[in-house]
Amino acid sequence: MAQVLEFKLPDLGEGLTEAEIVRWLVEVGDVVAIDQPVVEVETAKAMVEVPCPYGGVVTARFGEEGTELPVGAPLLTVAVGAPEGSSGSGEDSGSAPESSGGSGNVLVGYGTGAPAARRRRIRPNRLDRPVTEAPVSAAPVVKAPVLEAPVVKVLVADASVSEGPVPVVSPLVRRLARQNDIDLRRLAGSGPDGLILRADVDRAIRTAEETATATARAPQVQAQAPAPVQAPAVAVAAAPNGVAAAVDAERIPLRGVRGAVADKLSRSRTEIPDATCWVDADATELMAVRAAMNAATGPSAGPKVSVLALLARICTAALARFPELNSTVDTEAREIVRLSGVHLGFAAQTERGLVVPVVRDAHARNAESIGAEIALLTELARTGKLSPAQLTGGTFTLNNYGVFGVDGSTPIINHPEAAMLGVGRIMPKPWVHQGELAVRQVVQLSLTFDHRVCDGGTAGGFLRYVADCVEQPAVLLRTL
Repeated sequence: MAQVLEFKLPDLGEGLTEAEIVRWLVEVGDVVAIDQPVVEVETAKAMVEVPCPYGGVVTARFGEEGTELPVGAPLLTVAVGAPEGSSGSGEDSGSAPESSGGSGNVLVGYGTGAPAARRRRIRPNRLDRPVTEAPVSAAPVVKAPVLEAPVVKVLVADASVSEGPVPVVSPLVRRLARQNDIDLRRLAGSGPDGLILRADVDRAIRTAEETATATARAPQVQAQAPAPVQAPAVAVAAAPNGVAAAVDAERIPLRGVRGAVADKLSRSRTEIPDATCWVDADATELMAVRAAMNAATGPSAGPKVSVLALLARICTAALARFPELNSTVDTEAREIVRLSGVHLGFAAQTERGLVVPVVRDAHARNAESIGAEIALLTELARTGKLSPAQLTGGTFTLNNYGVFGVDGSTPIINHPEAAMLGVGRIMPKPWVHQGELAVRQVVQLSLTFDHRVCDGGTAGGFLRYVADCVEQPAVLLRTL
């Protein structure tokens, strides 16, 4: 006899408490398979397709497209057939093979098969606690017997790295691990009862990219720190007094990407003692070099090179000379962590808000390669298809606010990085060139840096080198 099971919005990643329904992938009456994506949701981090841990017929959907749901709220109900051998074979057979039909891709608070019930007796001392004490137990329906299994999987996730499905993991974490070729069975979860968190996967990625030193681990120490709530709290408390008389005032919730940006920028202003220096540079020669590159034909021809790609290549050359600015601060250990690789972020304005995609290993790329990656990431940003891995792990950010028609700015550092280069619009201006007044293509460059990692001399040297490369692109030949 079929039973109706309720699938609730799972925990999509540590720190995320809600998600907005973007698009339903199934209709009422559709037949879904185990782990089939049923809905596309948007969180503060990225767009995610949520798989359903049950196979059966969809009997109801909860929430229209555009509705924001908290974690644990019902998403849909599925009518499933009665499980075979549900009369106790799971508890009586200690050596039964894992053939429940589930894939093992377990959501937080859910399971796809019966083998987990067999493992209930492995660690009885940890099963004494009520299931409701675990933060991942809000999602399952208590009356559905199959829902108790995944909680047990969490409790014994660290028992073996080769037996059974991986420890309970959110869809975001599983996708991040898959995109970076991380074997989740070899990770020891740092979450409650061995739960593998995104921070654990990020740490594994760092270890693979860098050497197994503090240099690779420090960014995760920063990334795991909770976002401050003091600045938003002050704003909320002060708002009623300022708008009480305006009955037609519009209140816009700080959520999704806008909320994530607000939290990160507030944290940057709170934690980082930043300073800004700027300089005007004659970009006439740089623009001429770019035009020559793009006009080349025959064997020397190639993809068009953007101004942003050239500036990015200049940044990697400057960071090689001034590595202090490619670092982060470990506040708990009171250490400056200088990073060996440059993962260059660039600010991109989208309909969803400001995002910062990251060009991995930019220090090992030429201008053409950087430009191709920027073009790819920009298109993914516009369509909302950037993965969490493509939005995290940056070590330095390039902000081209000149596209908005402005000359200068004092950008806020992208925490936990140590610096950001801002680029204004390039426009004709009177300029003294070779002792004579001429009309030249002039750009304003600004550098905002963390004063804890270096003093003004280092920051000024970095900015001056960038300006020299803009004015005389031949300087870059020394580093090619």
